[in-house]
Amino acid sequence: MIEIKELYKSFGTKQVLRGLSLKVEKGESMVVIGGSGSGKSVLIKHIIGILKPDKGDIFVDGVNVVGLRENALYELRKKFGMLFQGAALFDSMTVWENVGFALLGNKAYGEKKVKEIAVEQLRLVGLVGVEDLMPSELSGGMKKRVGLARAIAHGPEIILYDEPTTGLDPIMADAINDLIIEMQKKLNVSSVTITHDMMSAYKIADRIAMLYDGKILETGTPDEIRHSENPFVRQFITGSAAGPIQLEGVAR
Repeated sequence: MIEIKELYKSFGTKQVLRGLSLKVEKGESMVVIGGSGSGKSVLIKHIIGILKPDKGDIFVDGVNVVGLRENALYELRKKFGMLFQGAALFDSMTVWENVGFALLGNKAYGEKKVKEIAVEQLRLVGLVGVEDLMPSELSGGMKKRVGLARAIAHGPEIILYDEPTTGLDPIMADAINDLIIEMQKKLNVSSVTITHDMMSAYKIADRIAMLYDGKILETGTPDEIRHSENPFVRQFITGSAAGPIQLEGVAR
């Protein structure tokens, strides 16, 4: 579904991606792990064409995202749904307007129909009777669920999750993990999740890819990553300050 070949990206003198390659199969849940500043968000932005690489190719369902004109890129993005790290809800809109945002500008849908769709998507993520509330009236976990309802409202083929459990307590984080797994099964979508939460990664992933120094160091099933002998991978998954990964700004 997604194939990334030898991706390079620099910002000024800082090289973020250094020949990154990765494949995501159709229907697969791929989780990309890595520390803060490792380039995970930069990778996601390349997949949906927000950023253009200095070099390399990104194929989505056989189409090379790199070099697409704006109209073609707009059409390709319809394949995607995205759950942002902070849910990214519009404060001035009701919950249902947030969920149906992408459909409200579509002449094929009237406002009544969009609200019906939004209510149904909210039900799928376990929220009932909240459609007329404002985002300020929701808890953090509820905002994440609304964000996910918005991501699936237009029937995407691929869902991108940007740090889906960040800012949540452990119980709510696990509930979001369960919801991600449920959406994967119900909607038969492919997904890419970026996270540094290993409990989440182990639970939701079919495969896990470790991003470090601009490249994918290792890819494997959760069990393979859990038992990896790569010292960089082992340091990250165990959360140890001691190891080959240098802590930025900390003297050794």
